[in-house]
Amino acid sequence: MSGGLILTLLIFLPVAAAAIVWALPKERPILAQALSLGTLGVNLALCIVLWTQFDATSTDLQFVTRVVWIQDFGVEYFVGVDQLSFWMVVLTGVISLIAGISSLSIKKHTRGYWAMFLLLNAGMFGVFVSLDFFLFYIFWEIMLLPMYFLIGIWGGPRKEYAAIKFFLYTLTGSVLMLLCMIALYYGSDARALAGTGLQLAGQAAVRLNDAGTPMFVLANGTLAEHTFNIPFMHALASAGHWASQASILGFGFTKIIWVGLFIGFAIKLPMFPLHTWLPDAHVEAPTPVSAILAGILLKMGTYGILRFNFQILPEATRWAAGAMAVFGMINIVYAAFVCLAQRDLKKIIAYSSVSHMGFCLLGFAAMTPQGLSGAYFTMIAHGVVSPMLFLLVGVIYDRSHTRDVEAFGGLASQMPEYAALTGLAFFASLGLPGLAGFVGEVLVFLGAFSAYRGLVMVSVLSVIITAGYYLWTMQRVFLGKFNEAWAGHLPPLSWRERITLYPLGLSAIILGLFPMFVFSHMNRGLYALLENTAEAARRVAGL
Repeated sequence: MSGGLILTLLIFLPVAAAAIVWALPKERPILAQALSLGTLGVNLALCIVLWTQFDATSTDLQFVTRVVWIQDFGVEYFVGVDQLSFWMVVLTGVISLIAGISSLSIKKHTRGYWAMFLLLNAGMFGVFVSLDFFLFYIFWEIMLLPMYFLIGIWGGPRKEYAAIKFFLYTLTGSVLMLLCMIALYYGSDARALAGTGLQLAGQAAVRLNDAGTPMFVLANGTLAEHTFNIPFMHALASAGHWASQASILGFGFTKIIWVGLFIGFAIKLPMFPLHTWLPDAHVEAPTPVSAILAGILLKMGTYGILRFNFQILPEATRWAAGAMAVFGMINIVYAAFVCLAQRDLKKIIAYSSVSHMGFCLLGFAAMTPQGLSGAYFTMIAHGVVSPMLFLLVGVIYDRSHTRDVEAFGGLASQMPEYAALTGLAFFASLGLPGLAGFVGEVLVFLGAFSAYRGLVMVSVLSVIITAGYYLWTMQRVFLGKFNEAWAGHLPPLSWRERITLYPLGLSAIILGLFPMFVFSHMNRGLYALLENTAEAARRVAGL
């Protein structure tokens, strides 16, 4: 099977399955469940095949498919994977199947739920493999509607409020992203690449037209004046093209575009003060949707920053690094303190996600190999641990129909297996050495210390605060005298719950003990990205 076909199947198999699921008879929900889980299982198998064929020593694009889609505007169906996106694709395949297994508990409007779930899955894969900005934007928007309905129909008591808030916040970021995309498209100029000999997938990137003007070459050999092609935009950045663009309203072109894109991605991340949609969405969303939201969708914000802000606007990224570091510190410390005041288990985990995403911002701002590697590793570790935490909350909520930590007590005596798994997830999230959360946090602190010593020293306080709210939660829920009100209402874990929780728990241990397992498939790409921003800084300085 060709690599490009694998990526196309990852995107369009769920779309086809969603259409079939919607056409199935509503009185046979088991058919919808079986087809959907089968599709998710096939996608995970495709991710494993991708893994076995991926060249971890190369920073080039792999598994590329490039076909002209909209000729007049130079839009292409252009997909591929490199070291920036590889782990995000694999993580999407794993978490989607686990969330799908958890979704077997959904009994309301089964066909509609699975159709929306599969469309969301297609959108997530599309975002991570798209190498055309227009295509990326389409998949970014495709994710919005399924998530809106998954929260708004299958959510909790305040589901409409949470869904609308999520929609409006995300749509605001999308509008900014659209404006920036248009500006980059019309600002692109092949003359900046003339004579460079640049090639893409074995084909010249630039060619002269009949009038002798350099033009971008599309996949079918035709020429286009402007481009949405992300590698072309990256090459223009390397040639200093974007930094030479005319100012907008008196502000530098790259700075304006960088801020617009960053806000769009920061909303998804989410970054303080654009984070308030997240706790509401998590609290009201069904448990499997919360797992997807925390495990995958938040990473799209950090991935977007790497793919666009870092790659296409490296000069502006250097300019904005200090602000990123400040907002990262605020995320880390502020959200950790907020966790201390929460009684709802889902809100504790939601705000802890805000805190952990702050480590990514701080690591990005460090502009060092340790900081960038630590930030990316945190993305992967959080993508494993946070879904496990939400699934664990779902276990106790399904039995008690409450998430109030004060309503429990002594659960370890009645549910020792559940208590052990929760303890594992809590310790992995708070950064206990030997578990997933430790490696990324330490590397971020090491990488950022020289440039942002004061911010790092403040951020380190979060380690104590995080341990405090997790251990305090453990004490109130699992230790002490058992609350007899729950006697007979807390059966042991089911096999469905074990199938979703144990792989994530094992992954948290493997990531903590064998981090090179992850670094080997990402570090070269991250270091090349870092060198690109350093070269841009030298170019601007005239060195």
